[in-house]
Amino acid sequence: MKNMHNKIILMDSHDEDHSILVKILNENYVVTEVTDNSQILDLIGRDADIAAILADYAIMRSDDFSLAKMIRQNNQYDRIPVITVSRDTSDDLGNNLSRYEIAECICAPFDSGLIKIRIKNVIKLYQYQNTMKKQHRLLKLQSDRLMKNNETIIDALGDIVEYRNVESGEHIRRVKEYTKILATEAMKSFPEFGLTPERVSVIVTASPLHDIGKIALPDKILMKPGRLTDQEFEYIKSHTISGCEILDNMKGVWSEEYAKVCKEICHSHHERYDGSGYPDGLRGSEIPLSAQIVSIADVYDALTNERVYKDAIPKDHAFRMIINGECGIFSPKLMECLRNVRTEFENV
Repeated sequence: MKNMHNKIILMDSHDEDHSILVKILNENYVVTEVTDNSQILDLIGRDADIAAILADYAIMRSDDFSLAKMIRQNNQYDRIPVITVSRDTSDDLGNNLSRYEIAECICAPFDSGLIKIRIKNVIKLYQYQNTMKKQHRLLKLQSDRLMKNNETIIDALGDIVEYRNVESGEHIRRVKEYTKILATEAMKSFPEFGLTPERVSVIVTASPLHDIGKIALPDKILMKPGRLTDQEFEYIKSHTISGCEILDNMKGVWSEEYAKVCKEICHSHHERYDGSGYPDGLRGSEIPLSAQIVSIADVYDALTNERVYKDAIPKDHAFRMIINGECGIFSPKLMECLRNVRTEFENV
């Protein structure tokens, strides 16, 4: 029984075997006979049920395989396999099949059973590949939507922190930009970090939540204009833990990868490479790379902008302070990256 979704286009000019081939194909497929490439392109452009194209090898070769080239160069058409029908076994046959991505070759004399099996297998393979492509596009679309949702949620949470914090509303935007610049340079300069464009994007998107824990701090400490007491500073330090607790209560809001990176940054952005940071005194590579990058971005912005407890420091001075370890010790490799992007930082 014919499957109406398995339509075949046939372009074959060899009178001797033509009727035999048509008879074989008509047993399982709806066959449309054509005489030139333009008819083929017109048919596949308006009929989504075309399952395969059978074209005479001699015709294709005389036309410099223009049909195969057009099919493969057009994303709308490459879902359809091109099968050639050949009456010769010239030396260039195999090379041309491969070169022009021709899916199968049926050679005369025709064996009815063999032709049916080979055409069926080629069509099934392409249909499976097309299904996989559709699923991949769907998953990509879902992934893009999820990423957009992640960004929207994180930016909204970051805005909440800014409303309560002593920094200006531009702090998050600048930290994101510094993070992007530094992470991109680290990806280029140090492949051993294992950074990819996708990983950089996640780190940049998660960076606004580095101080989410500060929403749990009382105003009298968070907005104190003078020097903090030792006890008050210990309270301030707790925002790294409080932030992770807040994020833990938001399970299911975003993807597992985003949640992991957000927690890394929130928990460890005050750690220092020599173990002098908090809350855990982590050293070197014990500190997540995401947190190390955001930490530098955050310190640079804190130095170069006015706060209620300090004046802004000139950018060149802030740069030297970070490089010289006056704000804690950072990764030597990231310091090299910072040197490379100094101008970009200063232009933010």
